[in-house]
Amino acid sequence: MERLQKVMAHAGVASRRKSEEIIEQGRVKVNGEVVKELGTKVSKNDSITVDDVLIEREQYVYVLLNKPRETISTTDDPKNRETVVELIQGVEERIYPVGRLDWDTTGALLLTNDGELSHKLTHPSFEFPKTYVVKTKGRITKKLGNELAQGVMLDGQKTAPAKVNILSYDRPSDTTIARITLHEGRNHQVKNMFESIGHPVEKLTRERFGFLSTDGLQSGEWRFLTPHEVKQLEQMVND
Repeated sequence: MERLQKVMAHAGVASRRKSEEIIEQGRVKVNGEVVKELGTKVSKNDSITVDDVLIEREQYVYVLLNKPRETISTTDDPKNRETVVELIQGVEERIYPVGRLDWDTTGALLLTNDGELSHKLTHPSFEFPKTYVVKTKGRITKKLGNELAQGVMLDGQKTAPAKVNILSYDRPSDTTIARITLHEGRNHQVKNMFESIGHPVEKLTRERFGFLSTDGLQSGEWRFLTPHEVKQLEQMVND
């Protein structure tokens, strides 16, 4: 669900502020009913008219990016660092990242202008899975892996159960490779979880976003999602 004035602005009706004035003037109908409340939220299936003319909504775009290191998961950056949006060339629609990956984290990142789907993919109540491959300092025992899977305390709150697999241990470099699948998305959660068991993260890659992977995409490359993939995402969060 997105605010009505935001949808109007994206459709090119007017600026967001001017769209609010148009709503308050009673010139907007949602599914045939006049709406004057600025807090009104609409879904992609709602019919919206302005002065009884149906608005043409911005076409939804879904992009999967293999995020490289040293890029910011925002639409702009006051420090003029490179953003993930700047990597997506040739897309006219105003897309934005679904959730965030840290500056030094790589891997699967979805960008879209579908606010309703974006909300469902990121809100904890929908428990959307995200899988990471982690390189950490030190050897992680099976016992410590089980602790992570069962949940650890972060900021006074226990993390939700996760799936953890210890993939390998390299003795010369004293590093462990592990895979972890989460169904929640706190800030810096993976790094903080491994830090809490005494194994700081040296490298972090999001391997999968739900069923979406970066297979076939080099670092910095992207592709459009297929209609079938979009329907799969919608089905996952709606089920």
